[in-house]
Amino acid sequence: MMGMQDRYTPGDDVGALDHWPFDNPLSAYRILSGAPVTSGRIDKGGPGHTTRYGIWRCTQGAFECTEQGDELMTVLAGRCCITWTGTGAQRRLEAGDTLFIQDQSRVIWDVTEEVTKVFFGHKPGGY
Repeated sequence: MMGMQDRYTPGDDVGALDHWPFDNPLSAYRILSGAPVTSGRIDKGGPGHTTRYGIWRCTQGAFECTEQGDELMTVLAGRCCITWTGTGAQRRLEAGDTLFIQDQSRVIWDVTEEVTKVFFGHKPGGY
């Protein structure tokens, strides 16, 4: 696959990404501000697998969603703030920051500068 690699560092060109619409009913997306647009690529795993990794990008804006799978992510570019709706806890992220989010966490993504992240996800029942 063009652009696929196993190592990414902040500022890397991640290659071509596909449009990923806010349409997964399990995630129950809700746009809160702006008009965020997401894109991404699964580099390994995906449907039928318990693990996957790849790249995700989101333009400015805010949305709420329920995360699908445990996910470890590292921000390669941009800035955002993630808020856990149940507790109000927040984490501000920028290039080089890493975060773990648990499966089924309800969070708000407030993207203030287009974010690109590399992610590794795990879901025991499969994606």
